[in-house]
Amino acid sequence: MTASPLAAWRDRLAALAPVLDAAEQPFRSQLTVRVSDPDAIAAMGSALGVQFPSAACTFTSGSGRFGDVEVLWLGPDEFLVVAAPDLQITIEEVLRGALGTVRGSVVDTSAQRTTVVLEGPKVRDVLAHGCSVDLHPASAPGGTCVQTLLARTGIILQVNGDDRVTVLVRSSFAEYLAAWLCDACSEYLAVA
Repeated sequence: MTASPLAAWRDRLAALAPVLDAAEQPFRSQLTVRVSDPDAIAAMGSALGVQFPSAACTFTSGSGRFGDVEVLWLGPDEFLVVAAPDLQITIEEVLRGALGTVRGSVVDTSAQRTTVVLEGPKVRDVLAHGCSVDLHPASAPGGTCVQTLLARTGIILQVNGDDRVTVLVRSSFAEYLAAWLCDACSEYLAVA
């Protein structure tokens, strides 16, 4: 089995506790869906067992026919379906079948990014050091997702709750992001 992008950083990320619990969830299935037809979107949600979001910059989640699945609305006609590892081929076939002859696409992008789950009372403060998105709970409540930059690195940011955020980062930038997180947490670790 191939090592995950942040395997060498596991101990350094663990040392960020109690300020931040940072855990990589590598090799998750990720499929980029491009479609604008409302009927096709509904059909894909039904086939998946998790409805697609009804508002931009939000995500839905649920236990569908493929276990725990999240669907992120990233742009006017762009969604990202995220599920457990090794489901991308099956999910891609199901989504393509639901898309039918409607103009759109379903592309496996699983190898593109790794997933880092960040938890703790300082998660929003730490991310604010390098992210221009307003992460205050009033502006970014649970269920929010955005494509943005974090420390000049392109990411997808999901707000799972007040103290939990998921970051999807390109695998080639994962170590840079981990080093940045260690540096951004240093001031909080000094007083912890």
